[in-house]
Amino acid sequence: MMLPQVGPEAASRLISFINASPTPFHAVRTAALRLEKAGFRKIKETDQWEDDLRPGGKYYFTRNQAAILAFALPQNWKAGAGLSIIATHIDSPNLRVRPVSKKTKYGYLQVGVETYGGGIWHSWFDRDLSLAGRVVLENKDGGYISKLVKIDRPLLRIPTLAIHLDRSVNDNFQFNKETEFVPIAGLVETELNKTNDSAEKKATSVTSIQENHHPALLALLAEELSVAAEEIHDFELQLYDVQPASFAGLKNEFVFSPRLDNQFSSFAAVEALAEVSSSEIFPTLEGNVNVIALFNHEEIGSVSSSGAASSLIPTLLGRLSPTPAALAQSIARSFLISSDVGHAIHPNYPSRHEENHAPRMNGGVVIKTNTSQKYASDAVGSFIVKKLIEKRGGKVQEFEARNDMPCGSTVGPMLSKLGIRTVDVGCAILSMHSIREQAGSEDAQHAINLFSSFFEGFAELDKSLNLD
Repeated sequence: MMLPQVGPEAASRLISFINASPTPFHAVRTAALRLEKAGFRKIKETDQWEDDLRPGGKYYFTRNQAAILAFALPQNWKAGAGLSIIATHIDSPNLRVRPVSKKTKYGYLQVGVETYGGGIWHSWFDRDLSLAGRVVLENKDGGYISKLVKIDRPLLRIPTLAIHLDRSVNDNFQFNKETEFVPIAGLVETELNKTNDSAEKKATSVTSIQENHHPALLALLAEELSVAAEEIHDFELQLYDVQPASFAGLKNEFVFSPRLDNQFSSFAAVEALAEVSSSEIFPTLEGNVNVIALFNHEEIGSVSSSGAASSLIPTLLGRLSPTPAALAQSIARSFLISSDVGHAIHPNYPSRHEENHAPRMNGGVVIKTNTSQKYASDAVGSFIVKKLIEKRGGKVQEFEARNDMPCGSTVGPMLSKLGIRTVDVGCAILSMHSIREQAGSEDAQHAINLFSSFFEGFAELDKSLNLD
């Protein structure tokens, strides 16, 4: 029997956040529940909420169930105030169920999937997989709703080919993502000896998906949601590993988990805003509005209505400072921390890091720099982060890619185009984009400390800077 795990308290909450959030939709809900517990009130983009905002108020809104923005107004708030923003993303590389997923081969029921993002796809083989996402349902009154679903047991598997049938597998494991990367969901006993499949098409309504997916899959979703299968009109489902996140290592110094990229940073941002906004110091804060923005679709370029390249941040800026002059002042007074996990030095591949820029897990927050602006950090932004971490007695690490290796990117550069000063940071992990990633269990608190220091002290620190 596995003994209860004990580790840093912040990491325990991180693990709970990730285990409750197999999809961006679930991550938005998990974040919203935490914010509401801290006194944040939900508002809607479609409402005229500008006149209802009050100094000292705490608010959040979501877009398409896939992104969430929350903000806390200082007691002296007025139009033109700057925003202190932490921007992250809540999507991760995964497999998405196709709009027409029904496949049957040699007696196997299979589910057609499409790859999302730049995953390490071989890590998805031989894992216990299930389904989660959102489902469009018909109400009893004839209306429609989108409801979240999470199947908490193994349903699917992508099995590897036995070594006896591929003797070269340990030398060069390659596979076709279209034909050799299709999950198995079950068996059809009556079709074990068939090589061709055929199904009589029935006349259905345009919004019916009954012919697009295996009846057993739709029946399972219907059972989970306590509805009839015919009431399911569409869905967005993705596969996830049912093995939960957990502490690991000889002294629980690690977290082994899916989706650390980038629910790690998203969790820390939510926690920092919730904690600071519920603390005794919050009523005394002056200057900037504290903001978190958890975006979708970063792994595929951020170009969507819920991505960082959307109107989410500009909308908030414009609604809080509705005149041209106030908006310009707000942008000039704002600062944005783009937080995404970074690359820890790998003991088996140390040559992949520049020798003086080799972050370690549990070594503190990493400042990311790239002269080609793949990261948005500059000397002033880095200085600000270091001062904020210094106030909490923390440690800082630096990362810059080798000249002979490409550099990744974040939401930071595209958001900096708004004119907001921006810096890129993160905490170091291993196995980024694998189905199972590895972080340091102390680093969750390191990230929360930086973000809390930012919300509490940036506006005052900014007054001491004389640049323009």
